Amino acid sequence: MSSKPHAAAERLGIVRAEIEQAARAAGRDLSTVTLVAITKTFGAEHILPVLESGHRVFGENRVQEAKAKWPALRARFPDIELHLVGPLQSNKAREAAELFDVIHTIDRGKIAATLAGEMAKLGRQPRLLVEINTGAEPQKAGVSPEAADAFLAECRASHGLIIEGLMCVPPQDEPPAPHFALTAKIARRNGLKLLSMGMSADFASAIAFGATHVRIGTAIFGARR
Repeated sequence: MSSKPHAAAERLGIVRAEIEQAARAAGRDLSTVTLVAITKTFGAEHILPVLESGHRVFGENRVQEAKAKWPALRARFPDIELHLVGPLQSNKAREAAELFDVIHTIDRGKIAATLAGEMAKLGRQPRLLVEINTGAEPQKAGVSPEAADAFLAECRASHGLIIEGLMCVPPQDEPPAPHFALTAKIARRNGLKLLSMGMSADFASAIAFGATHVRIGTAIFGARR
């Protein structure tokens, strides 16, 4: 797949049409699904055509990479909404709270406590999601499904965080649907409205299971460098 900058805006239109089709098939209003365009490893020359086409919601995996490229883009497009979709280390909590409007990957008590403190100091309230490791994969971040209810209670009661939803990344070698279903079930019983589920290969399935945010990079920007 080409990763020429101008091609990203064209592919964005294709992805939007596919999201609309998936929402219609699931009997859902298109306005309930947000496309988070994942820009990790791509520079401003690739992002600008997508911004110029009107898209404003983007996701990054690393705090440092986001810090290097998004302030300048935000100066030109102040209505950008920036999501952190990669693991968050406690020593990056302050920068994350400053940079991002939505953080998808809270998964440990230490992160929750540190982030709560930094948000209070900064007077900023990014929207927060907890990451669920639905496949119990040791190499991946995330709270185990069995520990999710207790961790959500800890975030609320001990750290005073407003958790609005859940995020998951299904194992690559398994059908994603059961993982989406499990994440949606945990969200329902905890009164959470946001579901960050689905990427380039499986977002239609995620939408069928209630995803409110789909994280799509390759299908828009091409293969990563």
